[in-house]
Amino acid sequence: MADDEVVLLDFWPSMFGMRLRIALAEKGVKYEYREEDLLNNMKSELLLKMNPVHKKIPVLIHNGKPVCESRIAVEYIDEVWKEGAQLLPSDPYDKSQAKFWADYIDQKINDLAYKIWATKGGEQEASEKLIECLKVLEGALGDKPYFGGESFGFVDIALIGYNSWFYTYETFGCFNLKEECPNLIAWAKRCMEKESVSKTLPDSNKIYEFVKSLRKMHGIE
Repeated sequence: MADDEVVLLDFWPSMFGMRLRIALAEKGVKYEYREEDLLNNMKSELLLKMNPVHKKIPVLIHNGKPVCESRIAVEYIDEVWKEGAQLLPSDPYDKSQAKFWADYIDQKINDLAYKIWATKGGEQEASEKLIECLKVLEGALGDKPYFGGESFGFVDIALIGYNSWFYTYETFGCFNLKEECPNLIAWAKRCMEKESVSKTLPDSNKIYEFVKSLRKMHGIE
């Protein structure tokens, strides 16, 4: 599919956008990256046209057709581009489990993490609940190198973007994730050894400074 036109509408700190960037890298797909100025709420006309329902990033545009929502887009990438790593298991049951845990991540992690840095007064409760959820994920990981077993795949992609944000969560939530979930931290380090991940994830300190500016902008500091 060398003649395919692939465009990614994204915002650099987004762990959801990171999913698509990693998936495209795993498949070796060349694409045009277009950064949206979401910090100033300046959504491009293209974003509003390609995702008129939610008006959010990331949006994968493949030959002029948009694919919205990050998990759906990663699955699309896996189905369309057969080259490179297989991201979802071929076995129907294993595939269902991968989708279950990716959904768990989206249902649980983001809202709790947001409450840690974007609110004042509820950080401790949100931190405790986040740690509980991460421990559930650590249990699902078990002693496997990756969530799917020996190969980096769908669930790993769904979660690893948060690794850039863990330092921010720990700082504002006053906890140490290495003490709470050591196996999950070891998993994250394995993922970071992959070029597709290490070249995609922004530095944790850059995320922290970005969040500090957001808190100041919204009068939380």
